[in-house]
Parts: sequence; C-alpha cells; structure tokens
Amino acid sequence: MPPFSGPAIVCPVCTGDLTLERAARPDSTDDGAPRLLRCEQGHRFDAARQGYFNLLTGRGTVFEADTAAMVQARIDFLGRGHYRPLADAVCAAVEDHAASHPRILDAGAGTGYYLKSVMEHTSSPGAVAIDISKFALRRAARELAGTVCLVWDVWRPLPLADASVDVLLNIFAPRNPDEFARTVAPGGLVVVVTPLPNHLEQVAESAGLLGIPPDKSRDVAQSLAENFTEVASTQVEYTMLLSALDITNVAAMGPAGHHGLRPETVDGPAETTVTAAFTVQGFRRRT
Repeated sequence: MPPFSGPAIVCPVCTGDLTLERAARPDSTDDGAPRLLRCEQGHRFDAARQGYFNLLTGRGTVFEADTAAMVQARIDFLGRGHYRPLADAVCAAVEDHAASHPRILDAGAGTGYYLKSVMEHTSSPGAVAIDISKFALRRAARELAGTVCLVWDVWRPLPLADASVDVLLNIFAPRNPDEFARTVAPGGLVVVVTPLPNHLEQVAESAGLLGIPPDKSRDVAQSLAENFTEVASTQVEYTMLLSALDITNVAAMGPAGHHGLRPETVDGPAETTVTAAFTVQGFRRRT
C-alpha cells in the first residue's frame, strides 16, 4: 500500500502521528485498502467494514448526526444533478486560487459529493473527509479514492497536524475558525459555501425549511478575518425543475430531516420551478 500523502492525521488521544496500515478484513480478505490507524503510543483505530474510521471514542459528540434516512435523501437529490452547478463553482474556486497538488480537508464532508468533484479536477495527492455522521461517511468512503474518512466533530480540535492542509472545504457545515487557521498552511485556501436568503424560497414554507439569515456571507468573512483574507466571493444562482419527491428529499436531507420528515409529507404539483442560490467564498491563509 503506498503511503498516504494527504493531510497528516494525528491521534485524538495523545496527538501523536497516526499512520495508515493495511490489514485483513474480518472475513479474512485483503483488498489493499487501509484498515488501521495506529500511533507510536499504541492507540489504534480500526476501519469499519464500510471503510471509514470512527475517532469519536469515549463521550462522542453532543451534536445530532445525520440519520441514514437523511443521507439517503441527500444521495437521491444530489444524484439527479440539481447541485451540479454549485459543485462546478467550488471546483472553479479551487482551481483559480489554490496551489497545484493540494492536500485537501473537507470539514463537514457529508457523502463526499463536492470533495469528489474537487478531487477529480485537481492533482491532489490525498484528502481527509470529516463528518459526524457515520451513515454519510459510509457513502463517502465508497466514492472517494485516496481519501481517509473520519467520524469527528468539527467543533473539537481537528485530528490533523499543524499547517498540513492546502485546501479546506466547508460546505453547508459548521466552521471552527481557530482550528481552520491552525491546520491550513500559510497561503492555503478555505472555500466556504452558504445558502442565500432566496434559496429554495418557492417551497420553503410548504417543506418546513428553516429561514436563512441575511448577510450570512458577511458573518463568514468576519469569523475568519483574524487569520484569513477573502480572495473571492461568487454568487451562484439558477433555477431547478423539481419533482414533489425532489422537494421532499431536499427538505429531508437538511435540518428538517431531524424532525422525522417522510416522503409523503410534502405535497404539491408534479414539477415546480425552484431557485437555487448560494455564495461561494474563498479565503487565503495569511503567513
């Protein structure tokens, strides 16, 4: 197994370097995939059967992870290409503002949809995907070659070495400015995606979607201002033709999904024209 060349992973117990090792699966097969993370102090983390590593030992996290149903709704919705223009905009931001061969961290990776696009458009030597949902990372681990998928809470100190990341993606996910500043190398890039207030406005009320505060992009810039300089800000707006099931899925894959939204909950016409509206911001880590 070639050495992992992405961001350096550290042990959440002792902060020593973790190395990836190959080990046989429980069924005694050896497919060449990394199955073990181990540090010199003897702390070890075995990969789940689906390929991700759960580093949230002990008390875990107080935050509510996306459920299997929410993840399936996301897979179904994204699989129909509705957010493809957004993925293209994220790739463009990385291509325009990041150095070549970037080591990538996706903080709040979900199923890895956007990270997969970025990996396909760059010559990245490796990436780390972090999310608190094991159900999301099951999908990510299957889709993302050259990526280590870690169940972890973005609000905690990240299990990565100082200045080990060249590109950090933060797409519809919590931000940890201090840890972003610690782990992103000088000159590195953070790409943040947030929804605009008119995102999904035609179906927000009927689908039970949460309101989007104004000036969200300004708040993002202020939260990162101590260590980062904004180098790009692009608004991505277009219309989508969504079926009733699409609308149910886009609602169920977000915070509304934690309230038990079911496919039969959202009623409406066979197809509805709906606005997609996002801000894609790029921030350079100052030296």
